Amino acid sequence: MLRLLTLFALILFPVLGFTQTIVQVVGLFPNAAVVVVDGERRLVKVGEVGPAGVQVIRADSKGARLKVDGMERDYELGRDYSSAASVNSVKRLVIAKGLGGHYWLAGSVNGNNVQFMLDTGATSVAMNENEAKRIGLNYQSGSPVTASTANGQARGWQVRLAEVKVGEIKVLGVDAVVLEGDSPTEVLLGMSFLSHIRWRVEQDALILESKM
Repeated sequence: MLRLLTLFALILFPVLGFTQTIVQVVGLFPNAAVVVVDGERRLVKVGEVGPAGVQVIRADSKGARLKVDGMERDYELGRDYSSAASVNSVKRLVIAKGLGGHYWLAGSVNGNNVQFMLDTGATSVAMNENEAKRIGLNYQSGSPVTASTANGQARGWQVRLAEVKVGEIKVLGVDAVVLEGDSPTEVLLGMSFLSHIRWRVEQDALILESKM
């Protein structure tokens, strides 16, 4: 009996000592992937090291090649079934009305700092081409569009932003429009971002909350 227990322990302990990193790809972009690693969600670009040492070797709209636990393998786009989003994970941001009666928000696009102005009448996040160049956005690879502005029709490009963040609230895969010329003078935070969160105005204060 003792010999059987000893044999069982020798078989069991090596198995318990090996921990496999659980990885899921839930978003794909040119040269970047949104990965969930052991419940932690992160945008990782090609050449960067993400949670648990996961590396993105290559990525496009069809899939990603990741290096996990020292081994490379291909991943297709999946869904995030993790329980990381809980009651305690809801992010909240309160902004007072600012200059000109507008709501101004400090944030970032693809990790680059920008100043947003809330515009609930804008279908998408919108910026001018000079701002797009400043943050290194390859906007001319997007789809050509014609947009209606306060100054009439304007040429532009429809693009998808890997990440838009204000405060601690982050949304991945946000549609945006880059317009030719100097208009709009601000980066407009439109409905392509707002539709992914909860927002309301109370006593002239803008309240943003992440969805669970």
